[in-house]
Amino acid sequence: MLGDLAIYGGLFVSAFIAATLLPAFSELSFAASLSENAGVPLFLFIAVTSGNVLGACLNWWIGSKIVHFQSRSWFPFSPNQIAKAEHHFARYGKWSLLFAWLPVVGDPLTLVAGILRTNLLFFLTLVSIGKATRYVVIWFGISQI
Repeated sequence: MLGDLAIYGGLFVSAFIAATLLPAFSELSFAASLSENAGVPLFLFIAVTSGNVLGACLNWWIGSKIVHFQSRSWFPFSPNQIAKAEHHFARYGKWSLLFAWLPVVGDPLTLVAGILRTNLLFFLTLVSIGKATRYVVIWFGISQI
């Protein structure tokens, strides 16, 4: 029982970190857990999806507060990087949040959504759909092996 909790907790943390601007690969952890029959697949899915969505929510929250710190030397993004992300968001609109799961662009997209003060419920809905769909595809793919 405790072993399963450690697996779910570890997967949650991995997915949370992967959704922030830190590098991590929750897809690999999820696929490995499924392949090794480590835990109940539905609980693995819930852990990885909820961790990833909550990590995206952290990005949204940081984005909503970060504007005040752009001029600081420690600020991790250049004005050019933020401008590119804002351009992408403006070009494709709020619906681009369905693709917040994509590598490289997804995490900054959730940050920009916070900077632009996207409605949190709308944000949460689209990000959850996109991220859950990605994990369903992985789950399906692993189950076919």
